[in-house]
Amino acid sequence: MMASFGQRTRGYPRSRGRTGMRDGLDRGTLGIIGTIFAVVGFFALGIVLGPAALVCGWLSMGRVWNPRSSIPALVAVVLGAIDTLLALFWLAGVSV
Repeated sequence: MMASFGQRTRGYPRSRGRTGMRDGLDRGTLGIIGTIFAVVGFFALGIVLGPAALVCGWLSMGRVWNPRSSIPALVAVVLGAIDTLLALFWLAGVSV
């Protein structure tokens, strides 16, 4: 029995929908974690948790600016940016 010309059925298991186990956090969880980092960053360690919230929110959005993707991701990015700026102003000694 011969497969169609140029159509290989073996050797490409991902092309047939068999992607295997997914490890790591999904986007929803990453957005919630980023939101928690942003909120906690307003009270403690803003210079660390602000950028962490930005990264978590950005990765949760799929590394593109898509505000409709997830509300927690958008909240994490916006609050993380505000938190980072306030922490930088505080480090520079500028009163806001």
